[in-house]
Amino acid sequence: MGESIDRREFLQLAGLGGAVFASGLAGCASMAGAKQDDFYFVQLSDTHWGFKGPALNPDADGTLHKAVAAVNALAVEPDFIVFTGDLTHTTDDPKERRRRLAEFRDIVGALRNRNVRFMPGEHDASLDNGQAWKELFGPSHYSFDHKGVHFIAIDNVSDASARIGEAQLAWIKADLAKKDKDAPIVVLTHRPLFDLMPQWDWATRDGAQAIELLMPYRNVTVFYGHIHQEHHQMTGHIAHHSAKSLIFPLIAPGSKPKREPVPWDPAQPYRGLGFRGVDAEVQKAAFEITEYPVIKA
Repeated sequence: MGESIDRREFLQLAGLGGAVFASGLAGCASMAGAKQDDFYFVQLSDTHWGFKGPALNPDADGTLHKAVAAVNALAVEPDFIVFTGDLTHTTDDPKERRRRLAEFRDIVGALRNRNVRFMPGEHDASLDNGQAWKELFGPSHYSFDHKGVHFIAIDNVSDASARIGEAQLAWIKADLAKKDKDAPIVVLTHRPLFDLMPQWDWATRDGAQAIELLMPYRNVTVFYGHIHQEHHQMTGHIAHHSAKSLIFPLIAPGSKPKREPVPWDPAQPYRGLGFRGVDAEVQKAAFEITEYPVIKA
């Protein structure tokens, strides 16, 4: 890419760009003349492998494969890929749960980028406290650093009561204590940490405690899934961004008395489904989101 074109323009010219949202954090990411440490990652969420429901997605067995192909076809290689929960659809059969998790792992094994990180959703983990998920994918919460940004993956799903829990909150506090108050921090989680719609299970019962721990840090951004749609929220200076699902969208929060999925529209297949790319501009602790469809329109 030359000096006259930035990453957003490049992606749009390549036919990959969707609606772009620049976060409320200072600045937005421009890749022209970018610092060496700036980077790009991809977030996918709520694949629900094993779901069956022709009225909601007649291609339930094919959408994940299409998403893998779409990520592999991106013109710009991401630094890493993260799945933020509900890899599989819930089942109360422990053997079937493990089978679905293993099948999911095999399918996403076709991703060209081998730096892939996983987190559980309640469909994966709440019925057995994450036991099967941990057997196949390892720890359900962890942290890592990438090119100057500190990432914290929080498990707010293995506890069936939708809690992070005191032990994990203590771990988060100790993990954050190692970082400067100006450090860029990205939190990855499945459920929203704030009370979006508690009556719809769109909340974390002790999420306010996690936000309180994060509040002293001046550059925090949260990426989550669970609600099957794009949504943006601020809690003080902390920006929260939800990701679309790869199986079916859900209605907007509060738009009807009860939560319900959006039916499949044969005239607009895959509408409301997709994944996102996130440009990270480390120097300004800024993140620019690009929404991608599952397949090109």
